[in-house]
Amino acid sequence: MLAEIYRRTTTPDGGGTFRLFSPDETASNRLQSVFEVTDRCLQAQVLPTDDHLSPHGRVMEVLSEHLCEGWLEGYLLSGRHGLFATYEAFAMVSASMVVQHVKWLQHAAEVPWREPVSSLTILLTSTCWRNDHNGFSHQGPGLIDTVLPLSPQVVRVWLPPDANCLLSIARHCLQSTDHVNLVVADKQQHLQYLTLAEAEAHCAAGASVWDWAGTERVTGDPDVVLAAAGDVPTLEVLAAAELLRHGVPDLALRVVNVVDLMGLLPSDVHPHGFSADHFRRLFTDTADVVVAFHGYPRAVHQLLHGRPGTARFHVRGFEEQGTTTTPFDMVVLNRMSRYHLVLLALAHAPSGLAGADELAATCRDQLARHHAYVREHFEDLPEVRDWTWTG
Repeated sequence: MLAEIYRRTTTPDGGGTFRLFSPDETASNRLQSVFEVTDRCLQAQVLPTDDHLSPHGRVMEVLSEHLCEGWLEGYLLSGRHGLFATYEAFAMVSASMVVQHVKWLQHAAEVPWREPVSSLTILLTSTCWRNDHNGFSHQGPGLIDTVLPLSPQVVRVWLPPDANCLLSIARHCLQSTDHVNLVVADKQQHLQYLTLAEAEAHCAAGASVWDWAGTERVTGDPDVVLAAAGDVPTLEVLAAAELLRHGVPDLALRVVNVVDLMGLLPSDVHPHGFSADHFRRLFTDTADVVVAFHGYPRAVHQLLHGRPGTARFHVRGFEEQGTTTTPFDMVVLNRMSRYHLVLLALAHAPSGLAGADELAATCRDQLARHHAYVREHFEDLPEVRDWTWTG
């Protein structure tokens, strides 16, 4: 997608109106395809051994989050366009700059002679859940918490569950003005759940019920709702839903996916806030809701304040448990694995459902197997590593 943006915005002499700003991490964040159409910008002498460097390069890459974020702010305020892509944990290095830009946009909107400017869009990748060889120092989703309390007229937080949703959200963000868009998308490969048309509808709604993943009755509320916000949480929620579908077939289960995090706020608090009716259609007024969330669980509880029955929301997310380990061990350490989610759902489901006790025992056994297996083999269990949705 970035390569296509460069093709459309770059002039024959190498000029243009779009730049990518990245703190020495373009290739590390799997955005290296952009070098098919442009280079890193360097005004010094270019040596034959240099890698994609030229005076006309449109990628601004230097190991300083402060400098990259500041460059982008200035570039946007001059009437041009860009994207800041960085490791999620180290976006916090420039967090205060983001806060100040939000404040500037908030008050600039009240000045009638100020023209709109392209939104500041931040792509957070290399996330807390998947860091390859990097460990605890690279695991921190705190920028979400930093921007949540800021101006609702300015701040947007997006958690696309798959690549098609990321495409839809990216197009929306790059076409928007006077916002700060925080987009969190893992650089690792993930399953694709929605067609592009389905993704467009899902992102426009901000959240939707994924009927194909649940086991709801035709009438009446579900027994339990499983909800996900984020790509890794979506994977774990769907894997948990599949276990429940097969293990406890009488359970009325609803699966919800949230892509626009600000939608959880009431509509009188944020422009993207879900109306009371929309919120009810997603989560009901009474059913227990097990939430798998990309960031710190407290963020979701903060957003849900004022919604009906907030005590029924049981949120699992990043709990500052991390190390250099396997992908699945990260979700296990933070109690957000499919097995933890199943156990939590069963704890809040009606008692006496056929198969519930057996499934709970299986989940506990799997967690014990996982603990032993990753320490012996240094990789995840085959049934976890190779899992894909089968329904």
